[in-house]
Amino acid sequence: MDPRPDLPRERIDRVVEPLQRFLHVEATSGVVLLLAAVVAFAVANSAAADAFAGLWKTRVSFGFGAFQMEHSLKHWVNDGLMGIFFFVVGLEVKRELVLGELRDIRQATLPMAAALGGMLVPAGVFLAFEGGGAAARGWGIPMATDIAFVVGCLALLGSRVPASLRVLLLSLAIADDIGAILVIAIGYTSGLNVGALLLAFAGLGLVVGLRWVGVRSVPVYVLFGSLIWLALHESGVHATLAGVALGLLTPSRPWVSDSRAKRIIARVESLWQGDEPTPDVDRHHLLRRAETAVREALSPLERLENRVHPWSAFVIMPVFALANAGVTVDASLIREPVALAVAAGLVVGKPLGILGASYLAVRLGVARLPGDLSWRVILAGGLLAGIGFTMSLFIAGLALDGPLLPAAKVGVLVASVICGAAGMLLLRLWLPAPGVAPRG
Repeated sequence: MDPRPDLPRERIDRVVEPLQRFLHVEATSGVVLLLAAVVAFAVANSAAADAFAGLWKTRVSFGFGAFQMEHSLKHWVNDGLMGIFFFVVGLEVKRELVLGELRDIRQATLPMAAALGGMLVPAGVFLAFEGGGAAARGWGIPMATDIAFVVGCLALLGSRVPASLRVLLLSLAIADDIGAILVIAIGYTSGLNVGALLLAFAGLGLVVGLRWVGVRSVPVYVLFGSLIWLALHESGVHATLAGVALGLLTPSRPWVSDSRAKRIIARVESLWQGDEPTPDVDRHHLLRRAETAVREALSPLERLENRVHPWSAFVIMPVFALANAGVTVDASLIREPVALAVAAGLVVGKPLGILGASYLAVRLGVARLPGDLSWRVILAGGLLAGIGFTMSLFIAGLALDGPLLPAAKVGVLVASVICGAAGMLLLRLWLPAPGVAPRG
């Protein structure tokens, strides 16, 4: 419900309100995601561990005619359900590029510089540990940031967190997602099937064509989106990138303008007041037009994000955590080189990369540090950005296998706990309490 129903709406409300809804869902879903991770970890270290692991290895088949696909349940989660998660990522990126902080190059410079430093330095730290080792392919693991956990941590800190820090970390995480998408597309594609890839591009071209001629039926796009996913799955490019592409192609402008919607609704009001005697058939058509106008006064991007984001946050991500966060406790794993490399990349590389790139951008004059932020607060925020979790576990599953994968997962989990706890503690110490002026 709108808390200000009698107040006028300004243009900025169309930008701020979707962002507020997004932050609310992310903050709440962070708790659910944490519970799912704890459950997976607890079950993986209980007497039910074998049965739990066997559940995710269950073979699930799908096909029609001579075409058959059979994969483990975990594969369907990581390649199928996560496609919807990446669709939401694509929508978020599109919203930020068109309506959010990333639309203005002057405002976007600081978070983009921070994101770049927060990806390159952790990868460099990882390679410094594992550059010549068998796990060198895992360089992308410490580059990621988990938005849900970061927003959840900021929510726990409450009103002492300045809006500029929330916006910076959210924009940084969105830019980070763009980087992670490129890492997955470029760094973890193998055995390319050119024919299937061309089919996927043809499908995306068809989607653009459907948009151009004015097709607005969601089921039509779901059908073609599923075919694009299938083509990418068979091409060797990770299938979840179909979700990203479709999210970026989603229109960000409403089909019906506010002024046109107001005129149609005014005619409905006149009809109900009895000012215009209208035959039943006209009444039916007018009400149907009003229904369409109200629905289409919201952009497809906003409608789909509102509908799909909660499913992604409260269902898909927790299921992914259940399937991937179950690591058997083994103290020796954290001493494995790959675990140490991942942990060092997230705990050390991430905050230093964010702080260093931000400082360099400000010193060069291409970015401006918000007046209510200090460099130590940026460092603490960079520690929170070291919570990799969802995306780090996802990339780990793409990059590594065998005994290297559990060790990398332990590195991700340990580093995420350290970064979350340290980042929140430092922000609590360095940010003034609500109502207290910051010390110079």
